[in-house]
Amino acid sequence: QVQLVESGGGLVQPGGSLRLSCAASVNIFSFNAMGWYRQAPGKEREMVARITSGGITNYPDSVKGRFFISRDIHKNTMYLQMNGLKPEDTAVYYCNGSRRFGLDVYWGQGTQVTVSS
Repeated sequence: QVQLVESGGGLVQPGGSLRLSCAASVNIFSFNAMGWYRQAPGKEREMVARITSGGITNYPDSVKGRFFISRDIHKNTMYLQMNGLKPEDTAVYYCNGSRRFGLDVYWGQGTQVTVSS
């Protein structure tokens, strides 16, 4: 059974940094791609970082240069380093993994990130 467990959320002041972790119960290379998504109240869930099994990353313009996705294959863990946080980054952040090129999609339970002074 595939499980993804996020951790690392919390309250941070504007301009601060946080690192989110996503621990997988399986080998992370079994996913075609993994990513981080976020959902703010009243808004749709949006992708903020994605990495393919080959290591190709992509980010939307809203976080490019501030957010960085990485992974540790020995720990089967994916990370999201978030720098220069803004109040508009406040959301629940979800870890995502897909197999069979999107036919199977897995989600973590989410972790709250609040950016406020």
